[in-house]
Amino acid sequence: MRQILTLTVNPALDVSTSTDRVVSGHKLRCGPSRLDPGGGGMNVSRVVQRLGGQALAIYSAGGPTGEAYRRLIEAEHIPTLVVPIAGSTRQDITVDETATGKQFRFVLQGPELDELEWRSCLALVAESIPKGGYVVASGSLPPGVPEDFYARVARLTREHDARCIVDASGPALAEALAEGVFLIKPSRRELGEFLGTTLDSDQSQVEAASSLVARGSTEFVALTLGGAGAVLASEAGVMRLQVPQVRVQSTVGAGDSFLGAFVLRLAQGHDAATAFRAAVAAGTATAMTPATELCHRDDVERLEAELTASAG
Repeated sequence: MRQILTLTVNPALDVSTSTDRVVSGHKLRCGPSRLDPGGGGMNVSRVVQRLGGQALAIYSAGGPTGEAYRRLIEAEHIPTLVVPIAGSTRQDITVDETATGKQFRFVLQGPELDELEWRSCLALVAESIPKGGYVVASGSLPPGVPEDFYARVARLTREHDARCIVDASGPALAEALAEGVFLIKPSRRELGEFLGTTLDSDQSQVEAASSLVARGSTEFVALTLGGAGAVLASEAGVMRLQVPQVRVQSTVGAGDSFLGAFVLRLAQGHDAATAFRAAVAAGTATAMTPATELCHRDDVERLEAELTASAG
């Protein structure tokens, strides 16, 4: 199995709870709360481990929330390398409105990193890149980190004969694509904003994903479409998968789970089609869980088998 390294430069301590209704001007009495160590790259590492693999996770952490974050990661026995920062690790808040079934997500921007701190992240990545393996750079960039940060990660990854996977949006995604990467995993909204269009039709989605492959910006585009499934574009062509019909409880972490399963199956030596089915299964399995909980292995393997059977 090829090795996997994940990078989370802007992790978040995910706080989730529920209340009857979200209204302004009142104290909102909430139900039980839950804490999870979130952030794109860390969630990828957590899903890889849940599915029987292992990924080394690099992340930054600081302050009281950073210490709480560390303890949660240690409890899951994820192998990690930590970059200490002066600021306090951010929190994200998810509130389920029980009266309506709506979900409200408050995503905080995170602490500002100074140049020494973000360069320390890059240096640790450079020291840890697995030769011939995969580097997953995922999540938002906090204040102070340059827009070409993921492009720099991609350059380091290529210099170490590894493959860089980027899950980002906005300028960070644009800079990474200008540098060239192995795979990106945008949502429909993220890719539409990058290309300046809405991607409302099946054809526009396929054309958008394929155009990035054709111009040499990336070898694979895994375009996630929520309840409408996903599209995988590469030089070999385009695949589309519908998501299995399940009872959706929360979509928090579904994209990260998709990516975690995808890179794990690739690292295990499976082809892209197999990895794509596993990814859709993992994203769907996470949507079946409440709040900020991630997928369960039994659910992923069951859904993966269903998708494999339908493909056959």
